[in-house]
Amino acid sequence: MRFVIVIPSFNQADFLPITVNSILSQDADVVLRIVDGGSTDSTLSYLRSIDDRRVVWTSEPDGGQSHAINRGMRWAIEHGADVLAWLNSDDFYLPKALATVGEALAAHTEASWVVGDCRIADVNGGRIRETIRRYKRYRLVRYTYAALLRECFLSQPAVFWRIDLERSVAYDGGRLLDESLHYAMDYDLWLRMGRLANPLIVDQQLAAFRVHGGSKTHTNHRAQFEEQYAVVQRYTEDLGVLRDQRRLIRRAMLGYRVLHCLGRRVGIGG
Repeated sequence: MRFVIVIPSFNQADFLPITVNSILSQDADVVLRIVDGGSTDSTLSYLRSIDDRRVVWTSEPDGGQSHAINRGMRWAIEHGADVLAWLNSDDFYLPKALATVGEALAAHTEASWVVGDCRIADVNGGRIRETIRRYKRYRLVRYTYAALLRECFLSQPAVFWRIDLERSVAYDGGRLLDESLHYAMDYDLWLRMGRLANPLIVDQQLAAFRVHGGSKTHTNHRAQFEEQYAVVQRYTEDLGVLRDQRRLIRRAMLGYRVLHCLGRRVGIGG
């Protein structure tokens, strides 16, 4: 079972080596496709230093994160992928993550995608926001599509899918992601996948999502949640679902304001 992991990257030289090493150290048949958007930091020096045939990279201007991921996914399909995922250049996999996913898919041949638990990490990789992680895990292990419409509780770094599912959910032209979306392109994808099949839930931490001052989801929570709400409107006209989304957005915004206030009081970010 061959994994192809796509990394979209732009000026993330401080984190990219950790991300890459977390993939190459996995006990799995894996190929890594790095799509760099023409970084101006030391990313290129690092990429040129990689001496591993499993790593394929390009560096040139692109149309943003979703565009880069789409380019990488098209390459993956053309180069013999069985299972696909993307990992942002500041996140990382935990040990044995790919082996766990491979074993789960081998044991459940009917399953077309897999979702696991995801750690939240600070700039140094340490665990943070365990209350949020536990809440998302609580929702994950009780997954229903109706619940997913009401709230995005799937953590992007811990989602994997078979190539056949990608072909089934792709937009015209083979695009996996909607490139007009800046924050919720993953949620839009999960809702398309979920309409076709329920995911296989692996109750194990597979990856870590890193929170730091430069991360996109750290800087504008309101825009992120508003885009999620707009995405849900694509898939349901149920007013009860939409009301629940609005209520959860208000709760989440309050929670993040509290986190930011506590962070400022103790001298840490987000």
